[in-house]
Amino acid sequence: MKLEAARVGLAVGFGSAILWTICSLLVAVMPGPSLALTRSLFHVASGGPVWGVTWAGYLVGLCVWSVGSGLFAWLCASFYNRLLPGRG
Repeated sequence: MKLEAARVGLAVGFGSAILWTICSLLVAVMPGPSLALTRSLFHVASGGPVWGVTWAGYLVGLCVWSVGSGLFAWLCASFYNRLLPGRG
């Protein structure tokens, strides 16, 4: 089954925007626990500053992650379509 690469890219981009918003809200509401969870996930030692969210940081991250993940999904779907039997 051939994938519509542009639709896959848009879906992943929108999904990333939603996830980014949820994560940003969690960091804004609970910066300490959010930082502790991230440190545990990435095996980073404790210490250092506590996180915070600014509007500029939120908007830049939203754009970068949404567009970047959407482009990556489009690229993967395009490669998938080229690997289908009977394509080259």
